[in-house]
Amino acid sequence: MDDRTSSSTSVHDFSTWEPVLRLLRDSGTREPTASRPLRVAGRIGRHGWSLPLRRRTTPPGRAAQVEDMREETEAVERVRHALADAGVDDISFTTRMETTGEAAVRLLARSPAVESGLGAHPGALLLVEGAVAEPWRRLPDPVPAAVPAPSADPALLERTLRERLPDAVGATEAELAHAQERLGVPLPEELKALYRVTRSRWEDWADDPDAPQRECVAVGFDLFPLDDLYIADAASRPCPWRFAAMEAVVTPPDAAVQGLVGSPGWIAFGDNGGGDRLAIDLTPGPRGHVGQIIMIGHEENVGACPVADSLTDLVMGRLNERRGGSNTDGPPAVGHVNIRSLPGIEAAAHPGLEVLSIGVWDSEPLSLAPAMGLPRLRTLTAYPGTLADPLEIARLTALEYLEIGPAEWRVLLDAGAVPRGLSAAAVTVHGSEDVLPVVSVANEILALWDRPRIIQTVVRGDLGPRGG
Repeated sequence: MDDRTSSSTSVHDFSTWEPVLRLLRDSGTREPTASRPLRVAGRIGRHGWSLPLRRRTTPPGRAAQVEDMREETEAVERVRHALADAGVDDISFTTRMETTGEAAVRLLARSPAVESGLGAHPGALLLVEGAVAEPWRRLPDPVPAAVPAPSADPALLERTLRERLPDAVGATEAELAHAQERLGVPLPEELKALYRVTRSRWEDWADDPDAPQRECVAVGFDLFPLDDLYIADAASRPCPWRFAAMEAVVTPPDAAVQGLVGSPGWIAFGDNGGGDRLAIDLTPGPRGHVGQIIMIGHEENVGACPVADSLTDLVMGRLNERRGGSNTDGPPAVGHVNIRSLPGIEAAAHPGLEVLSIGVWDSEPLSLAPAMGLPRLRTLTAYPGTLADPLEIARLTALEYLEIGPAEWRVLLDAGAVPRGLSAAAVTVHGSEDVLPVVSVANEILALWDRPRIIQTVVRGDLGPRGG
């Protein structure tokens, strides 16, 4: 067991949880009975919470007000303050409340080897310290024939910007050299030309509040200060395993930009004002230019869009219309088998398949036989009940990520057939599934890799009778 008795820490005091428990009991979806105690689960974090409450509806024509959630907010704040005092970001919990008023809260402390999940359920289990999904390990392919665009003109760029920003403070050669040393790559000549005109530091604008806006108009985007340039490699674009494992890196032969998570040749230097990063691309795709400008979307995990053939073009407003390649030269690396997509595993299977996702399925459970021997199949996710024989998973020898239901994990665990090449895993659950059995399965999986388990602490107390 991974249970521990209550400590003196305030997050483990019943009084800390009592207001939340009363809300869950008095405003919940049902009342406890003598034969059926009320069991609910939730999560409270320092930046948000998820509680299964039946909230009051607002009168027609009136928007929700702060006062409408005051009781809930005050109850949650007591727990959040305790989390802050304990240095804990969030905590999941399950409760059991009797009709007599007796209550027990089982706190599920986040393991450093477990990512956040939905509600109280654990997220992905990190079985190998520091491991990342394969797309985050992918480096750019060499494109020896790539050259700068004919439009790249550092002298024209610098001259134009000096005309637009005559009073700007530019970077010195020493500052440019320091930036290169910090980044570990030489700055492209166009980028040097830009920063020789303006280093874009706030202290340079202390007496001119309109200077930032003038600079944005002059260059056409929000320019980072020279000190904030960074390499937009894969590590700069973190993603939870549950999503990262479902991605695939593909670069079509007609692509201007390589379909990477990030690259040591992507130097981020600005923002479009909406959270998307602008970068100079020194590792272009087969049809791209060295030094082209790309946009790294904040809503995507992989890839970037070409914006301009050069920094000169970008500042001059000469944007291109290319949107990457369209010829994938083969079947997709990610196969979705479900009632609305591919009609079976046979339709998804091919030597280049990297990710197999089996979703909602209304026919007979599926055999994994068509996927046996696929050399690049690294991710398997399967909705509970969709696999005819979970033990077939053991024959998928290249898996690094596996996400299946509790029953399927139980079969593998009991047979000693959990693939030991996994770097991460997850337990798929239906929305209302009991949290504790899922945590138990997760802890068994973590134990196989000797990873930190999810610690459970039980806090008990008495709420008194309802309405009392």
